[in-house]
Amino acid sequence: MYPWDVAAMDTDEVAIDLLDVSKSFFGREVLRGISARLRYGQLTGIVGPDGAGKTTLLRLLAGLLQAEQGKIVIAGQDARTSTETMHELIGYMPQRFGLYEDLSVIDNLILYANLRAMNRQQSAAMFQRLLAFTRLQPFQHRRAGQLSGGMKQKLGLACALMGQPRVLLLDEPGVGVDPVSRQELWAMVQDLTHSGMAVVWSTAYLDEAEHCQHVLLLDSGRLLYQGAPQDLTERLQGRSYRIPCAPGEQRRLLTAALGSAAISDGVIEGEAVRIVLRQEANLQDLSGLSMPASPQSTPARFEDAFVDLLGGHPGGHSRLAEHYQPLPARAEATVSCRNLVRRFGDFTAAEGVDFEIHQGEIFGLLGPNGAGKSTTFRMLCGLLRPTSGEARVMGLDLRQTSHAAKRQLGYMAQKFSLYGLLSVRQNLEFSAGVYGLEGRDKEERIDEMVSIFQLQEHLAHSPEQLSLGVRQRLALACALMHRPAVLFLDEPTSGVDPLTRREFWGHIYGLVQKGVSVLVTTHFMEEAEYCDRVALMYQARVIALDSPDALKRSVADAHWQDPSMEQAFIRLIAAADAARAKVGT
Repeated sequence: MYPWDVAAMDTDEVAIDLLDVSKSFFGREVLRGISARLRYGQLTGIVGPDGAGKTTLLRLLAGLLQAEQGKIVIAGQDARTSTETMHELIGYMPQRFGLYEDLSVIDNLILYANLRAMNRQQSAAMFQRLLAFTRLQPFQHRRAGQLSGGMKQKLGLACALMGQPRVLLLDEPGVGVDPVSRQELWAMVQDLTHSGMAVVWSTAYLDEAEHCQHVLLLDSGRLLYQGAPQDLTERLQGRSYRIPCAPGEQRRLLTAALGSAAISDGVIEGEAVRIVLRQEANLQDLSGLSMPASPQSTPARFEDAFVDLLGGHPGGHSRLAEHYQPLPARAEATVSCRNLVRRFGDFTAAEGVDFEIHQGEIFGLLGPNGAGKSTTFRMLCGLLRPTSGEARVMGLDLRQTSHAAKRQLGYMAQKFSLYGLLSVRQNLEFSAGVYGLEGRDKEERIDEMVSIFQLQEHLAHSPEQLSLGVRQRLALACALMHRPAVLFLDEPTSGVDPLTRREFWGHIYGLVQKGVSVLVTTHFMEEAEYCDRVALMYQARVIALDSPDALKRSVADAHWQDPSMEQAFIRLIAAADAARAKVGT
């Protein structure tokens, strides 16, 4: 269903022409001679590591910045000389939620219609089409700030489509969105490209880029590759393998594999380790690795090709883990919740939640937006008092010894929770003080974190001045300042690129080897594969709890013989809906 009737456009016609485009900030070149052609009826992905220039390129296309060199032509119009016309041709959805959270859905649409100078008759018809297209009719009077992450993105998309643009620019629309909502966003965008619109989708998630018809791969402001994602993936033909492992062996094997000069990349994939050989290497070069089973050839992914093109995995060694003393062995659970319930008035956000996390375990908490993950998470952190039930950290009851329990855990919040008015150095000092570090111990710990996370050149900056990858490093440094036994990570790598994510998880694997327990929430399904066990929450309850591979096997059938984690997530949610509907009838 299209939001309006669009006259068919010739998909051979060029929608965007980039001719040797460059852009600098304070003498530093962030885009260097970018030339590309994007066509109508095509979904183009802009991908690259942190700081590659993705957002800068989108802001140039949106007319929010001007290039110092080169030329940008959009729908036949020169972006430099036709700024007023450009705004009529382009719809732009920024990376951060750019809507007004105190206004309702319909009020946000009215505001954007007024900004587009649409008359009342035009806008009334447009509102109904956009609400139907995004399925937001039942929520049109709800305040934007009360919407789930997926619904906010749908509202952002509706506002960007106001005025019927010919070119739609989306800056990382999938960040913080669960797999179900992300599929709905994809379906909407595909409808738009089928109608003839040119859509540009910037993303750090390579599974999203894999679904694009055309990609621009940037690194340090340079265009390394443009074309179909599958053409880049084909370059890795015969170089991707899976090595099956016994439970608990994956992290040891991954660390060893990443130390091999023959391996370009490696990640945990459920009960296996996925590796990519370097171009000049072969399986005989792995003879020095102690492997529990023979490598099995597996189809290459676009993410494999992306990491390989950028030089490979950053490495499996963690300097952070080096500074951790092994924790004493512990038989009882490090984190536990028993029949945990939290109500807000008549609304139940979490009901009957039960699970345990053991020492040295990575435990994933998954679920669609609004499922109750963050509420459960905040109760276990001692930030929210349960209505009933019991929550313990390192044997300490959070109802009775909340302060002592908090000293045992490190917490990295979903939304970057450091202080924008403080510098990087001041944030580190504040975190150290909060966790009771003083004097020489405090200074040594801060210096250690600055060195490990390479924060030296950023110490005088505020967090808002940092790239997303550096901000995540700073947040993790603050959470680990006191060397906790338990680490809580709420969507820790949301929006970061694969290289930064690999570096981040290298530290987590190292800490787990020292006995640290980790609870992580994520919407990124590959990240769920890194966990030992996963609990899936839906409508305030835990509906499934097992290892990632066991959950995938539970939904396998004749049609889905080898389902992905994302497919398992969607099918388990659908099964819960079907069971509830059956009870209701």
